[in-house]
Amino acid sequence: MDELLAGIEQLVLVRALKASFVAYPIVNALHIMSIGALLTSVWLMDLRVLGAFCSLPYAAFVALMRRTAFAAFAGALVTGSLLFSVRASEYAAMPIFLTKMTLILLAGANFLVFMRVCRARGVEVPAGGVVTVLAVLSLVLWTSVLFAGRFIGFLN
Repeated sequence: MDELLAGIEQLVLVRALKASFVAYPIVNALHIMSIGALLTSVWLMDLRVLGAFCSLPYAAFVALMRRTAFAAFAGALVTGSLLFSVRASEYAAMPIFLTKMTLILLAGANFLVFMRVCRARGVEVPAGGVVTVLAVLSLVLWTSVLFAGRFIGFLN
């Protein structure tokens, strides 16, 4: 595993990212923008599931927020992978980084369960205890991902 991580750090793209005066800060800023869009869309979507913004049509609003969240997640994934690649060996050894990755997997699994529950009920507007728990769990998990990510920068 150490060889793989060291190999990632030696890729031409990664070495160019390290050597550039502007590339790394731009990638970092794009990562922060993606995270902001992701968290905002997740929070708005989950709050709508929990009953907020009732004047907005549920299905259209949630569909828009879901598409926004997917696009933002893709941006965060690409930029986060680039940021990781610069110090892959160091980050992979950090418990807080591993915690962040675990939280992302749990948040993704929570989303899949939510989608399954909605499909099983066959309704546009989900309601009930399970859906409420999943929406609250989503808020907690994605906010925890944000905090874990911020700790990575301060614990190295």
